[in-house]
Amino acid sequence: MKLIEPTMEYSEQIRAYRQEFLQSGDSMDGTGGLRQFDDPGEWIGFLEKHKDPETVPEGRVPATQLIFVREEDNKIVGMLDIRHTLNDYLRKFGGHIGYSTAPSERRRGYATQMLKAALPVCGELGIDKVLITCIRGNEGSKRTIQNNGGIYECTVYEPDEKIELEKYWITL
Repeated sequence: MKLIEPTMEYSEQIRAYRQEFLQSGDSMDGTGGLRQFDDPGEWIGFLEKHKDPETVPEGRVPATQLIFVREEDNKIVGMLDIRHTLNDYLRKFGGHIGYSTAPSERRRGYATQMLKAALPVCGELGIDKVLITCIRGNEGSKRTIQNNGGIYECTVYEPDEKIELEKYWITL
């Protein structure tokens, strides 16, 4: 497994990952807005703007998008988005990291592996305490966070989405 930034080399895998989520109807957490882009090249360009504090759109924070690739078949099994800083919304509801695993690849430990691989990247970005949230009742995501040292802080209600979110901190 490898956790890397997406490139055009993975354009077909990016399309397949997106399509799997569109067909399943699942949310595409941690995909840097992939749902909005039919063209992987446009999505990668969009991500580049978000990496740099000088070009990140107003109201957003700099972020690094990563893909989790199974090397034996070059399939993207997960995606993860690391927000370099927190704005008010992310501090309350979103956290530093959003992630997802392809619906066909769930319950195989990939999310836990992916988050573990991302934590050193957070450290390189100067993040020493990582905030991660998950929807209350999402036991798989909760276990992923706890398996990586997540300590529960509290549960909050996100009024726009009408969901309860559990907040966890991982100290690096």
